[in-house]
Formats: sequence, C-alpha cells, structure tokens
Amino acid sequence: MKILLTGANGYIGMRLLPELLRNGHEVICAVRNRNRLSIDKETMARIQVIEIDFLKPYQENVVPSDIDIAYYLIHSMSSSTQDFDTLEATTAHTFNTYMNEAGVEQVIYLSGIVNDDHLSKHLSSRKNVEDILREGSFNLTVLRAGIIVGSGSASFEIIRDICEKLPLMITPKWVLTKTQPIAIRDVIQFLMGVLGNRETYNDSFDIGGPDILTYKEMMKQYAEVRGFKNLILTVPVMTPRLSSYWLYFVTSTSYKLAVNLVESMKMEVIAQDNRLEKILGIKTLSYKEAIQLAFKKIEQNLVLSSWKDSIVSGRIKTNLKKYIQVPKYGVLKDAQKRPIKDKEQVLDNIWSIGGNRGWYYASWLWKLRGVFDKLLGGVGLRRGRTRPDEISTGDALDFWRVLLADKEEGRLLLLAEMRLPGEAWLEFKIDDSLILHQTATFRPRGLKGRIYWYIMQPFHFFIFKGMIHNIAEYGQK
Repeated sequence: MKILLTGANGYIGMRLLPELLRNGHEVICAVRNRNRLSIDKETMARIQVIEIDFLKPYQENVVPSDIDIAYYLIHSMSSSTQDFDTLEATTAHTFNTYMNEAGVEQVIYLSGIVNDDHLSKHLSSRKNVEDILREGSFNLTVLRAGIIVGSGSASFEIIRDICEKLPLMITPKWVLTKTQPIAIRDVIQFLMGVLGNRETYNDSFDIGGPDILTYKEMMKQYAEVRGFKNLILTVPVMTPRLSSYWLYFVTSTSYKLAVNLVESMKMEVIAQDNRLEKILGIKTLSYKEAIQLAFKKIEQNLVLSSWKDSIVSGRIKTNLKKYIQVPKYGVLKDAQKRPIKDKEQVLDNIWSIGGNRGWYYASWLWKLRGVFDKLLGGVGLRRGRTRPDEISTGDALDFWRVLLADKEEGRLLLLAEMRLPGEAWLEFKIDDSLILHQTATFRPRGLKGRIYWYIMQPFHFFIFKGMIHNIAEYGQK
C-alpha cells in the first residue's frame, strides 16, 4: 500500500518508518523541512519526501492523489505553553483538506487517553484534534495511549533523568497519580495492526500495558531494573509552576514541554478497554519488561553472547549495520575530530587497534584499566584480538566487543564489556570530507555512573585526544 507518514522525524515516526518499509509498503514522508529528516542514506533511497507545513494554507498538487492510508503523528506541545491547542487545531483542519483531496481511505491517529472528566489542556487538545479528524471524508482509526516507554520518549526520558541523577528526591504530589504505561514496541505493533484493518475503521481504542502504576512506582521500578535504589519523598505543596521549574532544572526537557507535561501528569491516564489487544492478538509487555527492552537495545546489538556463532553459522542473513545505533539520550560523550590525508592508512591504523598494537596513546593506562577490570571480575585485556590484522563484527577486542566493522563505510563501533557503572561505546568513523571522528559515549547507571564519568574525564581528555592524533598520524609520510 501507499502510505503517507506525517511526523516522520518525530519519536514515533522514526520507529514506525522502518516497520512500514519492512512490510513492503511504499512510504511518503511529509515533513516541513527535508533537511531535518535524520535518516540514513539507504532508507532515504527507499522513500519519497514531500515538504508540507500544515499550519499554512492548502496548496494544490503537493500530496499524491493515490495515497491509500495516512498516519497523523503531528503535535505542537513542545513548541508553546499558550497556544499549542490552536496550532494543533489549525494543523488538523489543513490535514483534512489534503486528505479529502487525495481520497485517502484511512487515517490512523495516535492520541492520548482521554477518559478523565477534567482533561489537561494537552489532552483536551488531543481530543479536539480527534473530533476535527472525524470531519474528514476518510475512515478514522484513533489509538489512545498514555506514557510510552522507550529510549527517546519525552516522558520516559524525564523518568530516566530524575532516577539516574537523584538518589534522593523531593517530589510534587502528582507523582502519586496513576497511569498506564505502554512499551514503544507495543505501540508500533498496534499502529501496524490497524493498518488497512476494516474492523478498526471509524473507531477509537485505548492502548496500554498490563500495569497501572503511580509515577512514584514507575520511578521505583525503573531504579530496580537499573540496579540501584532511590529515596522518594513527596511534599503536598508544590505549585504547577514550581513543578515545571523542578522538571526543567532536573531533567533535559525544555521549559515549554515541562509546563505542558506537568499539567497532564496531574490527571489519571488509564485505559478503559483492551478490545484492540483481542482484535489484533497482541500481548503487551509489562512496565519492567519495557524498560529492560529499552536498555537491551535488541534491535541494534542483537544478543552479543551468540553473535559470533550466529554469524559463522549463517543464521543471521541481514545487513547488521542497519541495526547499530549508539543511544542519543541520557548519555555523556567525548567527541574528537581531526582532518586526515590518507584514508586507507588511517583505516589500517583503526583496524589494527588493540591487542599487541595497543591503543595508540598511553597504552599503559589501558593495561592498568584492564588489571582493575580483572580484579573486579571482568574480562580485562587478556582476550586481545581474534586476528592481528582483521576485525569482524562480533569479535572480542581486548575488553570491547565489535558491534560493527565496515571498512568500506569507514566505521568501527565497539561496545565495552569491562566492569562499568553504565554502558560505553567507542566509535571511529571517517566521513566523505576526510574527517576522522572519534566518539566515546557513556550511558551512566545512576549517580554512581555520573560520578565515575566525571572522575575519569581528566584522563579521557588526554587519552582520547592523544589517541585520535596518533591514529591520524601513524604511518603517514
């Protein structure tokens, strides 16, 4: 089928797009600015991109006339604290005009659960958009979700920030509000399941996971999954403005988004039916399972312990580089870059790293780190390399695991298997302009992980700066 995907550069759109392509659909991504569509070249070659600003008046001949189904994944909550509801209404009316002209059969809208008698401005706007879309000449399917659990989701990132940074927190009363979180994987399954499904036409469905939890319980369970403890004290008096400032300063969210989220967090968001689970045969993940899935990164790392056997035996037939993405959220980074002259020589240097060659700068510090790792029960540096002059995906490399080794693309990505209060990635990449990028990414586990990173930062400064310099210069004439 031919699918129009709005909000293609958003959190849900970026997760939904590969699923649509994997299922053989022809996808047209509608964005305001094609230059901000952050997808890889391979995916870009498989889709069509059109530029539309739904806040502007209708323009003819912009949307193809043979679209079968459209996803409506547009929202304006993070752009304004005052008039986002007006913006969302305008967007929905304009969208209707385009879809009516294109003769679309079905529109799928991801909304919020709106079962409370007194809705927040955010949820009232979501409900209003739903009412506007019902005026269209297409079949409307509405999925209503609460908190979506997955790396990159605004609500989940706020919970992550709070729990990882604050072992002791004094929280507003709204942390006792009940909600029904749902895993991003399940949201995508529902969005795919209703696609062209006539049983879901002109109907609305609540979707949620099996657990009904307060925000406090969600934070407690998050800490349990991550392996640390936090103490949460709730105070009865904290105004919405103070709550918004609290979220803004403690987490990485914008103030505008914090204001709108705080208002919504005071309302119970609980699904009233599970009809769609039965219609589609979907068994949703528990909240803890959703967190574990967010951190396992199954899609990008697969199962490291069985990678090598799978690759050798030929059980994995896919292009692994499509699945390798370093996390963007809740991480700390050391990023270095340096222009190079001889790409082939530098690639040879990168592909020789570790083992007997060492790490190009202060190798004695790397060895010392390996000793400490062994003392802590880790793998240390004794594993070395599988081969002295070749690296393959799945190889062990000292205390790293090779997630991706693509010499043609000029990219080597390693995942640390040493003992750490968090997860660490080390990436080398040469771009088309002959710039060598070296990026160390660390996702800390609780406050202990952040303390570790900042203690190590002075060493990182010299080690990583020296390493990229020597990799770029070694063997150059």
